[in-house]
Amino acid sequence: MRFRNVLAALILAAGLGTGGCKDRDDSAMKVAVIGSVPRQADPAIAAPTPSDSVLLANVAQGLVRFDANGQIEPGLAERWNVSDDGLSYIFRIATTQWPDGSKVTAHQVARILRRSIAARSANPVKDTLGAVAEIVPMTDRVIEIRLGAPRPNLLQLLAQPEMAIMRPSGGTGPFKVKQKRGPDGQLRLKRELLSVDGEQTQEEEVWLSAADTSAAIRQFATGKLDLVLGGTFLDLPLARAVKLPRNALQFDPVAGLFGLVPMRADGPAGDPEVRLLLSQVIDRDSLVAAFRVPGLSARATILQAGLEGIPAPQAPAWAAAPIADRRAALIAESDRLFGPDEKPLLRVQLPEGPGADQLLAQLQRDWGLLGLKVERVAKGQPADFRLVDLVAPSTSPAWFLRQFRCTATRICSTDADALLDAARAAPVAAQRAALLTEAAHLMDDAVLFIPITAPVRWSLVSNRVKGFAGNRFARHTLTGLQNTPGSD
Repeated sequence: MRFRNVLAALILAAGLGTGGCKDRDDSAMKVAVIGSVPRQADPAIAAPTPSDSVLLANVAQGLVRFDANGQIEPGLAERWNVSDDGLSYIFRIATTQWPDGSKVTAHQVARILRRSIAARSANPVKDTLGAVAEIVPMTDRVIEIRLGAPRPNLLQLLAQPEMAIMRPSGGTGPFKVKQKRGPDGQLRLKRELLSVDGEQTQEEEVWLSAADTSAAIRQFATGKLDLVLGGTFLDLPLARAVKLPRNALQFDPVAGLFGLVPMRADGPAGDPEVRLLLSQVIDRDSLVAAFRVPGLSARATILQAGLEGIPAPQAPAWAAAPIADRRAALIAESDRLFGPDEKPLLRVQLPEGPGADQLLAQLQRDWGLLGLKVERVAKGQPADFRLVDLVAPSTSPAWFLRQFRCTATRICSTDADALLDAARAAPVAAQRAALLTEAAHLMDDAVLFIPITAPVRWSLVSNRVKGFAGNRFARHTLTGLQNTPGSD
């Protein structure tokens, strides 16, 4: 009933205006991120929320940053060089100032970066930077990052909002916060751009706010917002329930993990045979079809196609057979493992939202065929499985596998961990790829994770926004929103 009431309100709001297709006289872009109020949170102290990440990426850039297409462009560093052996990255810091007017120096930047990847840091990206050996200021404006082994994806990691270069007074742009909070909690962001002749300046202005999904869709539908960021599978049905302008709903072709990780070593989740059975009986194609996301496909391996330095993973043999042809054998296997009588109850930790309702219903249907009952539990409650919904921060296969090492999960493989450690130190790319591939085989064979598909990330984009593009990292700059990507 609550979901139907929300949908009714959204549909009514959609009829009040033409939403994303209405032009306005004012030049400022109105952008909202689904979630909490954006803050300039220190990533070394606490992992930033999605709205924090949007703000950080736009007011506290890293050495490099992402453009609209997810490609690397200069940030605080105006240029950089990579050594032939891939072990040294040298960045030249642009001449700029902190918000308090003091000069930005390489020594300050090195100290901030070292703090971000220190053992005590809460930065969620730090584990992916394990190959960093030293961060050394060479001059007042030159900094070197030295690696223990080559990492072609280093710049992708340094461009993540979690690697923002900031001090208590703030960051170095590209936007500056011109007004702390508007009447509705929004932030006024501005940046100055030199014109072609280098004499006059132009200004870009963005009002950045946060809202829950229903409010964000309603404000977009009534023309109060130009861009909504931060949508996931959880709230996608809400966006689909409203008649939006053509092409307003856009998806990022992200890579990452979407599936279930076992939470306890005892009970059904602790048995690899049971985990394999549960994985085999999920009708992934049905769930993917329900999501209706272009390009989304079912997946039965931790790794996915298109990752750096490794071939596309091979799906297990059982995945080739249609689900209808497998069910009879799977039901017999369930009776063998649990007996023909009362089957166990499985508790799955899922967030609230209509998308999670779809996932729960699919699991209840599929696992119910085996005689199993499925119950949703909230975060912090005892669970057999937990949903993982994470976008990969780089194209490295190591990130996928390190999510399931023994220091991160309750059920793991020490042999796979040893391979990951060896891969981190491997000096040759082919050797590293072979070690990671073998670790992936071990993890898939042990069913340390039940993959379902890739994550879902969506945005609402008005036709006033010309500079938006979907990308594999779901990171969206607020610069150049009125310009076609690549036209700057």
